[in-house]
Amino acid sequence: MPENRMKKPHLLTLDNRRLLTLTGVEDVSGFDEQTINVRLSEMTLVVKGTGLHISKLNLESGDVVIDGSISSLQYLGSSSGSLRSRLFR
Repeated sequence: MPENRMKKPHLLTLDNRRLLTLTGVEDVSGFDEQTINVRLSEMTLVVKGTGLHISKLNLESGDVVIDGSISSLQYLGSSSGSLRSRLFR
């Protein structure tokens, strides 16, 4: 990934494990009822659950709303370092 690319911040709000609201989204690279892959500026967020549905997608503003039974959220890819490396500098 080019170093001169600006990092776009994102905000994640999970309401009662049924409604996920994301900002700072660049793309949705794949989805089905069990898994949705959301590309952020430097990483991918993998949302897993059952009955997942993208109820709002606006890539111009970077907003995504996902509803369903959400069981896990996992970040993949590089960031500014892992949480462990940032905690134990």
